[in-house]
Amino acid sequence: MADDTVRDEEFEGFVQLRETPEEIAFEVRAQEGALWTGGRLLIGIWAFAFAALAFAYFYLRSANNENLWRPKGITAPTSAGAAIFAVTVACALLAIFGERRFRSGEALDWEVAGWTAVLGALVVVGLQIWQLTELPFFPGSSGYASCFIGWAVMNIALVLSGAYWLETLLAREIRLRRAVAQDGGAPRSTLPAARLFRVNLNGCTYFWGFIALVGVFFWVLFYVL
Repeated sequence: MADDTVRDEEFEGFVQLRETPEEIAFEVRAQEGALWTGGRLLIGIWAFAFAALAFAYFYLRSANNENLWRPKGITAPTSAGAAIFAVTVACALLAIFGERRFRSGEALDWEVAGWTAVLGALVVVGLQIWQLTELPFFPGSSGYASCFIGWAVMNIALVLSGAYWLETLLAREIRLRRAVAQDGGAPRSTLPAARLFRVNLNGCTYFWGFIALVGVFFWVLFYVL
């Protein structure tokens, strides 16, 4: 009899500890807000890093101590630089296009665009590494050389970050597909997992837009100016 009373009290305590629908909805909204903010903070962190590099570029170029900013006007291989720039922008456009198709309910279009963008990102990283082996100058030989090496390393890390983020989303959508198939699929489902996935995808798309802006800006600095 005493054991039954204890069990009843434990059950009542368990019922009281269960979350209400309002509490669950609040937690989902909080997680969505955290993902949204985290994605923008990541962009801000990278923006500060590249801003420091841009400051070093313009400072060394304007100072040009002993004409060592860019002796004899040397530049990095322009063909590889153009390819890196073009493929990077193409990957970002694919990510943006895929996300728009996803919001329209065309998940397959997003998957194809996403995997193509991941492959393109790996091509960018390979080209960037190959370019570093073909430079007509040594690191530290001039202000231009130092800034270029810094940008190349940072660009490899940036593109790899975008590729990793996008690849994890593509893999997660495959696992999520069956769980939300009866609720409209990942693009339409109101389940918490699908809602969080869409916020995460939106942040990744913004990140790829940032990657494209960085690629355009530094391509102009190192190859046009």
